[in-house]
Amino acid sequence: MTLNPPSPATHPRRTTAPLIALTMGDPAGIGPELCLKTLLATDDLPDCVPVVFGDAELMRRIAGRCAVPLQADVLPLSAWQQGSHPTAPTIVDCGAVNAQDVVPGTVSKACGQAAITYIETAVEAAMSSRVAAVATAPVHKEALHLAGLPYPGHTEFLAALTQANRTCMMLASEEITVSLVTVHTAYRNVMAELTGENILQTIELTYDAMRRLGKETPRLTVCALNPHAGENGLFGNEEAERIMPAVESARARGMQVSDPLPPDTAFIPARRKDTDAYIVMYHDQGLIPFKMLAFEKGVNITLGLPIVRTSVDHGTAFDIAWQGVASPSSMIESLRWAIRLSAK
Repeated sequence: MTLNPPSPATHPRRTTAPLIALTMGDPAGIGPELCLKTLLATDDLPDCVPVVFGDAELMRRIAGRCAVPLQADVLPLSAWQQGSHPTAPTIVDCGAVNAQDVVPGTVSKACGQAAITYIETAVEAAMSSRVAAVATAPVHKEALHLAGLPYPGHTEFLAALTQANRTCMMLASEEITVSLVTVHTAYRNVMAELTGENILQTIELTYDAMRRLGKETPRLTVCALNPHAGENGLFGNEEAERIMPAVESARARGMQVSDPLPPDTAFIPARRKDTDAYIVMYHDQGLIPFKMLAFEKGVNITLGLPIVRTSVDHGTAFDIAWQGVASPSSMIESLRWAIRLSAK
């Protein structure tokens, strides 16, 4: 079965390339539109078959509203669960939300629950090796909370679903790559999570990921927490007491890691040229320079999972949902990185 069946000349190409799962994200956000536009870009992604875990009727509604062609096979969830194997771009219809009830740009429990269903189904497919990787569209944290999800975001939820003991978030691009020691936490709580163990874990996961991506000896730059890297204790002792011991442990294992550098100079062009990835202590320390340099081309990668997971580096953009103006660049890049990582 297809939605708006295309002519033979434009029918989705068929291939035996690996399947990459896309989750549709929050139905009221830009995720469905990103998936629609990504399905149209499959000629630029010849090394995979994208499979969207979402709701077909909702995507049909948004396709008409945004004047974006819907070009994909549609597979009922029951058929997927019975072992059907797509050979062309496909929507696995999860039937998780009533398309007519969804209001674009609106937070709702129903949309949060639907987003959870897409993630759970895609992760199950990856854990059973039916798909090579999972690329996720953005979710809304408040909607997830309304649906009863006890985790602050995607990363923590994925860790629970896959029973991963240690994870970290890495934002990757050709211009700059950063890994976060602490992620979705209030600044007043950063110090409790900024332990030597967590810093070392982030260094190790990032080093391993960069090797998988082709860097034989990755060069990691570590950012300090305090202004002037603490100024020998004048502005804080975290560099000496927490960060430097982790750096020394990593060096003892053969990793090329810098001393903690003041963040105000760590991202200048000369330093970026000599850095394969940054280790940052808290969310905005890394996300501000990253989004300045790579907002539309950046990809969110969860390290430490037993599956490959990539994602866009932006949110649900409720203010432009269902208007046909959302850029799929980051979603397409997330598929490219998923292909690279799963191939390794």
